Amino acid sequence: MTTPSTEWRRGLISYDRPRIMGVLNLTPDSFSDTIRYSGKAAVDRVFEMEDEGADIIDIGGESTRPGSLPVSPEEEIARIIDVIRIAAPSVNVPISVDTMHPETAEAALNAGAEMINDVSGIRDERMADLAASAGVPVVIMHMHGVPKTMQASTMSGDAVSRISEFFDAVCAYAELKGIKRNRIILDPGIGFGKTFQQNTEIIKGLRTFGRKFPILTGTSMKSFLPYAYPDLPRPDASILSAAECIRNGANIVRVHDVKRTLDALKDEKFE
Repeated sequence: MTTPSTEWRRGLISYDRPRIMGVLNLTPDSFSDTIRYSGKAAVDRVFEMEDEGADIIDIGGESTRPGSLPVSPEEEIARIIDVIRIAAPSVNVPISVDTMHPETAEAALNAGAEMINDVSGIRDERMADLAASAGVPVVIMHMHGVPKTMQASTMSGDAVSRISEFFDAVCAYAELKGIKRNRIILDPGIGFGKTFQQNTEIIKGLRTFGRKFPILTGTSMKSFLPYAYPDLPRPDASILSAAECIRNGANIVRVHDVKRTLDALKDEKFE
């Protein structure tokens, strides 16, 4: 079955090929980035990722690594807003705001962002209302627990079945709140409150989730990669896992290294 396209303010994102979401973390404590971007360097990185072939650029100001502490919406906004305001008018791909806070999402949309990436899975009713009223795509992710404690108390049972049940319920809720079906993207939340084994099971079972909605995965630089690919450095394992996710049904992969990921995918044949 063909995956429906995603509607955004300036057109449609089709899934006739794998789509790349480039990551820009504007946090002082990101687990994944060896380069800390800020100011002009952060704006330049947005343009660089677009030139490298990113289809979406995801900008976040709060770390959600295991054990991380929350930050206030005010601090999160201060970290990201100028970069979005400066870059958004000049890029031709959607800028996504990576946030759990409706206040941050609203400020980012007002500054020019055109997508919401909510790792909390629209737990806050205000986020669902905002996505519906703004008419923007929203990535709804499954997270077990909260970042501070999620890896200390991982989910139990069959992860694929439990995430499928969550998606059924949250998509019905999203549509009830007025979010159009072709603006919903689902993310099974690899690394968010799951065991290493569950993460690999989720990757193998991605087609289970993607019957009605596009599927996004984010495995780049995650802590389970040494478990899944023990002979590879984490950056190389990130690229290999992105390709594996696409082979197993992901429509969008969220990555830190846009160029190397696209180079690795050039010769791949995907269904």
